[in-house]
Amino acid sequence: MPVATLLPFTATPNRKSASPTSFRLTEKFILLLVFSAFITLCFGAIFFLPDSSKLLSGVFFHSSAVETNTRTGPDSSDSGSAGNDERVLAKIRKDHEKALLEAKDTLQKRPDEIKQDINTDKEKVAKESMGQGGKDVNNLPFVEYHRPPGATGHEPLDPETRERRTRIKEMMKHAWDSYRRYAWGSNELRPVSKQGHSSNLFGDIKGATIVDALDTLYIMEMFEEFDAATDWVEKNLDFNVNAEVSVFEVNIRFVGGLLSAYYLSGKEVFRRKAVELGEKLLPAFKTPTGIPWALLNLKSGIGRNWPWASGGSSILAEYGTLHLEFMHLSKLSGNPEFAQKVMNIRKVLNRLDKPQGLYPNYLNPNSGQWGQHHVSVGGLGDSFYEYLLKAWLMSDRTDEEGKKMYYDALQAIETNLMRKSSGGLTYIAEWKGGLLEHKMGHLTCFAGGMIALGADGAPSDKTGHQMEQAAEIARTCHESYARTALKLGPEAFRFDGGVEAIATRQNEKYFILRPEVIETYMYMWRFTHDPKYREWGWEAVQALEQHCRVEGGYSGVRDVYASTPNHDDVQQSFYLAETLKYLYLLFSDDDHLPFDHWVFNTEAHPLPVIKKDKTDRPNEVE
Repeated sequence: MPVATLLPFTATPNRKSASPTSFRLTEKFILLLVFSAFITLCFGAIFFLPDSSKLLSGVFFHSSAVETNTRTGPDSSDSGSAGNDERVLAKIRKDHEKALLEAKDTLQKRPDEIKQDINTDKEKVAKESMGQGGKDVNNLPFVEYHRPPGATGHEPLDPETRERRTRIKEMMKHAWDSYRRYAWGSNELRPVSKQGHSSNLFGDIKGATIVDALDTLYIMEMFEEFDAATDWVEKNLDFNVNAEVSVFEVNIRFVGGLLSAYYLSGKEVFRRKAVELGEKLLPAFKTPTGIPWALLNLKSGIGRNWPWASGGSSILAEYGTLHLEFMHLSKLSGNPEFAQKVMNIRKVLNRLDKPQGLYPNYLNPNSGQWGQHHVSVGGLGDSFYEYLLKAWLMSDRTDEEGKKMYYDALQAIETNLMRKSSGGLTYIAEWKGGLLEHKMGHLTCFAGGMIALGADGAPSDKTGHQMEQAAEIARTCHESYARTALKLGPEAFRFDGGVEAIATRQNEKYFILRPEVIETYMYMWRFTHDPKYREWGWEAVQALEQHCRVEGGYSGVRDVYASTPNHDDVQQSFYLAETLKYLYLLFSDDDHLPFDHWVFNTEAHPLPVIKKDKTDRPNEVE
C-alpha cells in the first residue's frame, strides 16, 4: 500500500487541499476517533475536577438533597460515590454550622476571656504534644469554674466613705507603681533607695510582691495592673530553684496568693502554678511524725528546722498554717495527699497532752513531743488558732473536729492568758512554763477579728461575751497606736512597770507596715457597723500617708515614739496583700467578699467556702 494511503495527512509537494467531502473512509474514521477523544477529555474534566457547586452548596446551604441526587442519583453507575458525596456535604454543613456558633459565642465574650480561651487551647496542645512519657504537673483534672459572689464590689453610697475608699486605692497604686518601676521581679521593694529587696525566706523564688498583690489588684478592679502581674507569673514565676525556703511563708504568700487569684479570675495559670508549688512542698512532711520541717530545699527535697527553735522543733504557727491552702490544693488537683498531710497534723496534736489545755509553740517532728512550754497567741502561735476556726468555716461548718479544737483552745486562752490591766485594757499575755509575761505583740492584735468571726458559732450563751472580748482587744490595740508619737503601733507593747499598751524596749518600737490591727477593725466593722472602727482605720491611713509614704513607695519606721520617722527602707509584700486590702474592705460594703462565701488565709488571700450543697453553683469549685 502506498505511503500516502497510510498517512493521509502527509502531503506531497504537488498536492492541493481537498474539501471534507473528498475525505476517504479511513480519514473519516481517524477524524471520528480524534473528536471522540476530545469529547471524552472534556466530560472527564467535568466529572473529575472539584465540583464547585457542591462546595458552594455546603457553605451557603443552597443545594438540596434532591439536587444532589439528580446529579449522582440512581442512574449513576457508582451508587457508592453518591453516598460518599452526601456524607462529605453533610460534614461540611455540620462543620460550618459549628464554626458559625463558635464565632457568635466568641463575639459575645470580653477580650480578656477570648485571650484566656486562646491560652487554654495552647496549653491543651502543649499537653497533647508531650505524649505519655513522664509526669506532667500540668495534667490537672477538669474543674468547672464558677466565681463565688462578691469578687468585686460597687461604690459605697455614702460620699465620705466613697472618697476614703478611693484614697486607699490610690495608695495601692502608688505602692504598686513604685514596685513596678524600681523592683519589678524582685521579691520586695526598697522604697527609699529605689531598688529591689529579697528576703532569704523565699530562697531564689522571685516575685513575692507580684503574687501577694494579685488578689488586691483584682478586688480593687485595677485590671491593667492585674494583667501585667498575670503575664509575669505566666512567663517568669519559676519554682525550679536549688535553694532553701520557708515552707510557711511560701505557702501563705505564694500558694495562697495563686489560689486566690485563680478563684477570683478563673485563669488556669494560677491553678497550675499553685499545684506545682504545692507538690514541691510535699517533701517537707517526710519526718517520722509527719509534722513538716520549717525549711525545705525545693530541688533536693531535704528539710530542716530553724536552729534556734527549741532543740530542732517545728513551730506551731508554721506547721499549723497549711490547712486552708492544702485542702484547696487537693480540691483543685484531684490529689488527696495534700489534705491527708494536714489532717495527719491534727492526729498528732490530738494524741498529745496539752498543758492547761494550751498548745506550746514548739513540737519536735522526730519524737512527736512538745519542746519548751512557751505559749503565745502572737508570734510563733497566732495563725494556728486562726486556721482551726477558718477550717471549720471554709468547710461550710462541717469540720466538727476543727471547730472543737478552736473553741477548746479559745477557752484555755481566756482562762490562762487573757488579762485586764489596772487601766481597764484587756490584753493577751504570753505563757512561759506557767509564768505570764505581760506583753502583747502587734501580731496578737489579729485575735480581736478572729474572736469576732467565731462568736456566731459559739454556744449561744457565749456569743455576746466573745463579741465583748473582741471589742475590748480592738480597743487595746487602738490604744497602742494612739499612745505613740507617729500614731502607728509598735511591734510589741507591755503592761508592767507602770506602763500600759506602750513599748518599753528599743527592739519593740518599730513598725513594719503590719496589718493585724486594721484586720480587726475590718472584722469589727462588718459585725457591728460601729462607726468608730472606720474612724480608727482612717486615723491609720493618715499616719501611713504622713510618716510611711515616700517618693518610691511606702516604708516601715524604726521608732514609732520618735517625733520624725526613721525609715527602714522596706516595702513589705504583705503591705499590699493585707494592710491595704483590709483598709479597702473596711470602707467597702459587706457584700464585697462576704464572709458566708469567702475565708481569708493568714496573708489576707480570700479562699472560697467549699459548699456542702453542690446545687449552690456560685460556690462550686469543681
